[in-house]
Amino acid sequence: MSDKRYRKVLLLAATATVVVAGCTTQAHHDEEPMASAVTIAEQWASSAETGMAAVFGTFTNAGHHDARIVKGTSDVAGRVEVHEVAADATGVKTMRPKEGGMTIPADGSHALVPGGDHLMLMDLVQPLAPGSEVTLTVEFEDGSTLPVTAQVRDFAGADEDYQPSTGGSSPHDGHG
Repeated sequence: MSDKRYRKVLLLAATATVVVAGCTTQAHHDEEPMASAVTIAEQWASSAETGMAAVFGTFTNAGHHDARIVKGTSDVAGRVEVHEVAADATGVKTMRPKEGGMTIPADGSHALVPGGDHLMLMDLVQPLAPGSEVTLTVEFEDGSTLPVTAQVRDFAGADEDYQPSTGGSSPHDGHG
């Protein structure tokens, strides 16, 4: 093989190595856990003696892909659900589980607010007193998790009804 041809082969091999390495790096970047790009700020939870309480705050996603929260866990609750508040045709607001979870857009944020989307601590196993803290872990659709600590505050609710997963409607106990 001539020197000229040998250099071309080496150049092609080096170019192919760079291209493959770039693809591998990009594929690795695309596979980063959703939770690794998401943070929460200004988080707080409503106080409650029993029943349920809501968690609010603002999730921010610094990643290049949407991140979807599908559920959560907490030592103080039997279960943690992603909820929304929606008005019916008559204007009555109903709180209910949010189908498909909650999306935090790529390079964007999603606010959890009274009367809107929030995380619901269901079947509390202990009271949540104002001034204390509550911890929970949110889980994304890819299985990655993000720990959240929220200050408990006195809050009377946003006057919505509660629509449990099983259907029907009952008073919400004034939270969420």
